[in-house]
Amino acid sequence: MANTFQLEILASDRPFYVGAAEQLVFPTVDGLMGILPGHESMVTIVSPGELKYLVDGEWHYAAISEGFAEVRRDYVLVLGDAIELPEEIDAKRAAEAAERAKERLLHKQSIMQYYHSQAALNRAMNRLKISKRHNHEI
Repeated sequence: MANTFQLEILASDRPFYVGAAEQLVFPTVDGLMGILPGHESMVTIVSPGELKYLVDGEWHYAAISEGFAEVRRDYVLVLGDAIELPEEIDAKRAAEAAERAKERLLHKQSIMQYYHSQAALNRAMNRLKISKRHNHEI
């Protein structure tokens, strides 16, 4: 097997992936973070977006919401509030959630409600983008 590290990707409701990985790429507030075996230790916030990891030469993709990652030289732990494979995403439901969030943004609301509506819209749009990118039949 190629040079790998132990990867654990855990969603709030289930273990998503546990095993060896060759590379990992995930979104942060500063942009995409790439991890290779031997990476310097760190802890960082994971932003909503596309997470991808390389196992046995094949890339695997997922939509991830907010979370954080702990990186060590030979081990990476990614915790996400919600993590979904592209084929698990209900595109119709995500589109409906985006429309509801857009509608809420048009109404007068407190700053906290605005941020919640904006976050809901971002999550829905992220799910739609990943679903469309990786499910060619949609």
